[in-house]
Amino acid sequence: MAPAPKFPGVAPDGMLACSYFPIQGDIMYDFMLSPEEQELKLEVRRFVREEISSEFLRKMDNNEITYPREFVEKLAAKGLFGIRFPKQYGGREMSWVAEVAAGEEIGCLGMALGCAFVMPSIVGEALNVFGTAAQKEKYLKPYLEGKLVAAEALTEPRGGSDFFGAMTRAEPKGDHFILNGMKRFVVGAEGADFFLVYCKTNFEPNAHKYGRLSLLIVEKGPGVETEYLYGLMGCRGGGTGRLVFRDVKVPQENLVGELHGGALCFNQMMIPERLTSAAGCLGVWGALDLAVRYSNKRRAFGKEIRKYQAVNSKIADSITQLDAARSLCYMAARAVDENYPHVRRIVSEAKRFTTEIAWDVVNNAMQVMGGIGYTDVYPLERALRDTRLGMIWTGTSEIMNLLIQHEYYGQVLDPAYDRRMMENDAMNPDNSERCFTDGDMQLVFGEGI
Repeated sequence: MAPAPKFPGVAPDGMLACSYFPIQGDIMYDFMLSPEEQELKLEVRRFVREEISSEFLRKMDNNEITYPREFVEKLAAKGLFGIRFPKQYGGREMSWVAEVAAGEEIGCLGMALGCAFVMPSIVGEALNVFGTAAQKEKYLKPYLEGKLVAAEALTEPRGGSDFFGAMTRAEPKGDHFILNGMKRFVVGAEGADFFLVYCKTNFEPNAHKYGRLSLLIVEKGPGVETEYLYGLMGCRGGGTGRLVFRDVKVPQENLVGELHGGALCFNQMMIPERLTSAAGCLGVWGALDLAVRYSNKRRAFGKEIRKYQAVNSKIADSITQLDAARSLCYMAARAVDENYPHVRRIVSEAKRFTTEIAWDVVNNAMQVMGGIGYTDVYPLERALRDTRLGMIWTGTSEIMNLLIQHEYYGQVLDPAYDRRMMENDAMNPDNSERCFTDGDMQLVFGEGI
């Protein structure tokens, strides 16, 4: 029997061989990045591969490390903090697209280290946009240099998503505030040197909810106590705890932005909060890659399990889902860079979609690997525990849906909206049948209705 003809790039099973398309790593996505952004992504990739040991990750997950200060200092030494911020404060003055690319690489290390990586982007956003020159020199610059560590304090025991109902209070007393209250789920409660704290400063009974709060820089010191460290399902080693403030004296110059202007700061900070959450969850490429390598080696019934449709369909689904999430994240990043007017909706979409896709991808990877994936012989169980948090923190999926639909309704119902109205294209556009209110009925049928 004559041998089958050989064609360049065609494998024995008739599939196109990878050698036909010489793809290395994820070079297929580089068209979305500028040369400078590509260089940064490769730099972060090397850092993740060479600077962070597996033993360090194991200690984090085993709660042997309370806060990963060593990790923070290594990042700062490489100039990987504050990617978007001015060079005069230690940043690189790069784009949001660059930050998402970096976050995707860091994300494979898990939620806790991912959070430590992006916290300067979140805290730094408030300091860079609303802070005074003195605040930037005193806090932002040493933070980006790795000399200080910061955290944000938002959530209170009485409510999570009801942010503007915060009860932590700061009462003006001469040249300072007296701060009293409590914040929970503070990542870095143990380990941070200063905190950005949202607190009530407007005590007028009829004050609008958006005019009640202020944002203060609060240094760790007398009256600032970490009274509880949470036992977490995942995201361990990040020093997540409850902060209690008892008669803390906070200088007036530590007010960020305007007095009672905390809502404006909060809305600005939610962009990095949510977009970095999305970018970090792209790091589940690590779990997908693990399942790919495993399914290429594991044999059952005489062949590699990747050759069974039940397995390779899950891999295909995960690849497609992750690419879709990646596309949405990079679109959101570009939207922020271009100051797109509907950026809050796009960022909310990226956060909700990517965190949910990450959960699916890790679950698919575990299903492909079967029982061994459920053990600690592989780190998938850690990835599963970590990833579950993505759909809760920085705004739940339900809150993201609330924002998404609200913004889109506003966009479509705006009188200035100028796209074609599909309802006019009906075969029988009978307005008498389009009665939505009592007023519509009266216009059609008269006052007798």
